[in-house]
Amino acid sequence: MSATVSEASSHVLAEFDSLDPLLSALRLDSSRLKCTCLAVSRRWLALGSSGGGLNLIQRDGWKQRLFLTHKEGAISRVTCCPHDDDLVAVATSQGIVVVWELNQERRGKPERIYVSSEHKGRKVTALCWDSAVLRVFVGDHVGKVSAIKLNSSKQGKAAAAFVMFPVQIITSVDSRVVQLDYMDGRLLISSLTRSYLCDTEREKFWKIGNKERDGEYGACFFPGGRSSGVQQPLIYCARPGSRMWEVNFEGEVQSTHQFKQLLSAPPLPIINTRSDPQYDSSPGPPQSVAFPKLLYVSDHSVLTWTDRAVYVFIPQNVQVLLWSHIRGIQDISVYKNELFCLHADGKISHLSLLPVDRCVERLMKRSLWDLAVRVCHIFQNAIVTSKARKVLPIDKLEHLKAQLDLVVQADLMAVMEELLARAEPLDSACSSRRSSISSHESFNVLDCGIYRVISRRNSQSDEDSGSLHSQTLSEDERLRELSGHPDEEQADLDSASHASVNMESDRTEPLLPFNISLPFRSTSPRVSLQAVKESVSSFVRKTTEKIGTLHMSPEIRRKLEPTEEERPAEASADGVTQPEEARTEIDHLQPPETAEDGMLLGELKAATMEALLKIQDPQVLFDLETMMNILRVWLGHLEKSLWSKDHPNRCPAESPPDSLQSSADEGDLHMDTADNQESLEVVTALHPTSDGGLDFQLQAPVLLEESLRRDVSRLAMMCLEFRVFSPEAPSYMDVSACRFIQKYFYLLDFKRLKRCIVLSYGDAPGVWSAYLEGLKEVSRSGAEAAAIEKGDLVSAIKALNNMEPWDSPLLLAHVSRIYDKFGEAAARALIKFYPSVLPADVVRICRDNPGHFLAYLDNLIKSKPEEQRLPLLQSLLQPESLKLDWLLLAVTHDAPHPTITADPDGNPRPRSHLFTWGYGQLISLLIKLPSDFATKEKMLEICKTFGYWPGYIALCLQLEKRYEALTHIVYLDDMQLLDEKNGLLPETMVEWKYIVHLSQNHHQHHSTANGEASSASHYDYTNCITEENVALLLAKVIGPDRALPYLQDWGVTERFSDRYSKICDVMKVAEKRQRALIQSMLERCERFLWSQQV
Repeated sequence: MSATVSEASSHVLAEFDSLDPLLSALRLDSSRLKCTCLAVSRRWLALGSSGGGLNLIQRDGWKQRLFLTHKEGAISRVTCCPHDDDLVAVATSQGIVVVWELNQERRGKPERIYVSSEHKGRKVTALCWDSAVLRVFVGDHVGKVSAIKLNSSKQGKAAAAFVMFPVQIITSVDSRVVQLDYMDGRLLISSLTRSYLCDTEREKFWKIGNKERDGEYGACFFPGGRSSGVQQPLIYCARPGSRMWEVNFEGEVQSTHQFKQLLSAPPLPIINTRSDPQYDSSPGPPQSVAFPKLLYVSDHSVLTWTDRAVYVFIPQNVQVLLWSHIRGIQDISVYKNELFCLHADGKISHLSLLPVDRCVERLMKRSLWDLAVRVCHIFQNAIVTSKARKVLPIDKLEHLKAQLDLVVQADLMAVMEELLARAEPLDSACSSRRSSISSHESFNVLDCGIYRVISRRNSQSDEDSGSLHSQTLSEDERLRELSGHPDEEQADLDSASHASVNMESDRTEPLLPFNISLPFRSTSPRVSLQAVKESVSSFVRKTTEKIGTLHMSPEIRRKLEPTEEERPAEASADGVTQPEEARTEIDHLQPPETAEDGMLLGELKAATMEALLKIQDPQVLFDLETMMNILRVWLGHLEKSLWSKDHPNRCPAESPPDSLQSSADEGDLHMDTADNQESLEVVTALHPTSDGGLDFQLQAPVLLEESLRRDVSRLAMMCLEFRVFSPEAPSYMDVSACRFIQKYFYLLDFKRLKRCIVLSYGDAPGVWSAYLEGLKEVSRSGAEAAAIEKGDLVSAIKALNNMEPWDSPLLLAHVSRIYDKFGEAAARALIKFYPSVLPADVVRICRDNPGHFLAYLDNLIKSKPEEQRLPLLQSLLQPESLKLDWLLLAVTHDAPHPTITADPDGNPRPRSHLFTWGYGQLISLLIKLPSDFATKEKMLEICKTFGYWPGYIALCLQLEKRYEALTHIVYLDDMQLLDEKNGLLPETMVEWKYIVHLSQNHHQHHSTANGEASSASHYDYTNCITEENVALLLAKVIGPDRALPYLQDWGVTERFSDRYSKICDVMKVAEKRQRALIQSMLERCERFLWSQQV
């Protein structure tokens, strides 16, 4: 029998019937014709096909069906009106949107009431109904959102006559529309980069949150009301890393919910008749999932999915209701608690989200006795509760037991007997078997390891709570876990917690340099952490594995998993299999063990186990000094066991490196006097070998058991991360870290070591050099190194393309060898190894030649499609300060000299914005990226200093420094810049007056001082910024007649030539003809509408 699910799991996904016969009857199961999309309503199941047909099947008995044909191409999207089953909207592959009225109430034929070509030639990606005023919102792959105002036959012809323009353009967002949702006059738009909220009545738009994202992330409304526990509707927006933003109805982000750690709970099985449900209670790793769409389902839950699983959350309580494995899901449509899933192969599955007791009841009604008992066994903690007696009373469970065969189904009989013995009566408010802290409070442990404290003071019994939401809200107290997530966005509104943390909260925790989650604590003043600790200390000892999953690092967590002998492959310290090449190089034949070895290793083993047990204590995690002392003492035992000066089994050629510490009892860190004489600028020459490299220890001095080696490796990495080897003098930190890496390189996990150096030793380039030299030592004898040494650049790249695994840390060593040999050409070619080799790695490799890194970055950005370049660059710019560094690099390499682009006063030279900049495209992308005000100011100063005027004008517009931008445009003397598309167009008459007078003064000065340049044959005065040209532009914008009084008031008309008068006359004629054409069109429309009324 399978394991049992914890008490926290109350719901399950069940598939009671198969829709395969229906697809066969509709002939949608062939290779020629497949189902492409689906939608569900109260009455219909709508299935779009690749042949352009829309099948409407009546859900009641799956009997009646309608078939609607479309000659505009395959059906790509379909949606049913939520409150009117007679309306269906369809989008085809050609971008045509067709709205059908089915006329079922009047028993008429279905008819097309509107066909929209607004998105023709584009891919429609989202449809959404506003059933209150009969509108359909449409979004496509370029970000355009429109609304189709409908008038069905129910409203009559009179209403239709007053709608002249039924299609309205709502907005155009910056990327593909992923999801649309509508509620109470608000339209929610989710694109690839962010979410937007639109008030369709007042025509106002808001961007939700400040941080952008890159990829498909959904967003949905969460209805408000008394039953949901909130007054106004809420909005939930998906974020990277299994997170959601909770947003109020005004578009303001309230908090961030983190589900990454909660998703380490094991998946629940899907109940179906094809196979027996199986449940594995062992927890998995945390899941970092991108939620492509969010759908509101009954019981106040939010559903989402990936191509591998379905997830149901209770976002208000930050709970995972359930998640289950389902492969190949392409789309899901929801009606109440029913899910219709479209798979990538065209199949459709019908699932129901039910409480466990309801699921068992349905199985019994279908006489599926065997399956019902197995579900009772897996979810017995939910079945035995008193609340389940409402649906499954004792006599119904007895009836289920009576249907079993005593001989054939003896195991199921035993399950039912145990279940009946544990079943609580209907009037039991709480189980006496549950442990309690006091007469009013109890607690239990969820699968993810969180302690849930439940207060029963003045609370209703379970009998009074009929819905899932009332169950979860009956808890007055919840203990929430606070954990650090260094890999998440630092500047985001997110808080690193499984639960939502209010932005006003001023509670802080000491920041630990190692990624260990902080222990649980109560958010209620009525329950103290000390009381919880004293009450459950014995229970904690019995549930070490669950607590370890929550509080321990990934390295220590694997200590509690099966031993290495039970596994087929060796795992490194962070759970990643060490590269075969590295293991071959490091794991040489060890010298034989002696009696003294056994004693020393026995002491090391005991000290290692003691240290591992101590750091599992949650109290230790609150005290950084205690953690460091534990590691410092353990490191003393490691020194004593592996580097004893008279160790009998040390190879003769080896000499022990200088001791990092004194004895374990002292606990202080010492260095030899020779170290104090070394220069910190020569960190990489700490232990040079005869060939100029570093002397790295690639094998253990003595034989270590595999299990002991794993434990020692974990603690050694923690020592490096916590810097317990560092002396009190901070100037020697680089030296100590490099020596530690050299000395224990055979113990360190390469991937984790790289992360540690990036996070903790970013300001110590010598540590990175030591890490890179160590990788080179390990990979020196490999085939790839030989190919790089003997071949040219092309053959070296080919040799690394087939390297396995693709993310091997040794790839970094080979890339460094290629760069050392081939220089800038190699740097440009390193884009082939992205993302295995990141720009952060390349910038360290090219530290002595920043221009080579700039060439690599430019090549990397240009290798991506146009729409992906900006999101890619944004993802690479972590931290934010890199924007300024990269911008400064770009404007100082392959660029005109500042004296050419600016005069001695710092003003732009005429037409200097037309100079060619080698990295102009990269500079433009950096300027377009969102940044804070201070960063934009610094970027503005950089562009001005080095004369990059296109970027300077763009930044002036972003910072709303319009007069500065206008001034510099006049200096650049190019009328093409006075345009909304290419630069800046004055908005007020004050700005027009300013630029007219500025152009007059500047042009006179320019003609006097630069007469020779002005008289050049190629100089085009019609494109220069003169008062006449500016006046013509003003006349073009507001009309010649309106412009003339302003120009006369400014005193510039007397200097105009005949050219101005002629052009104004042409403008007047064109304006009259345009007005006449518009008047004619309006008269025709009026005649047509009156004829329709008659």
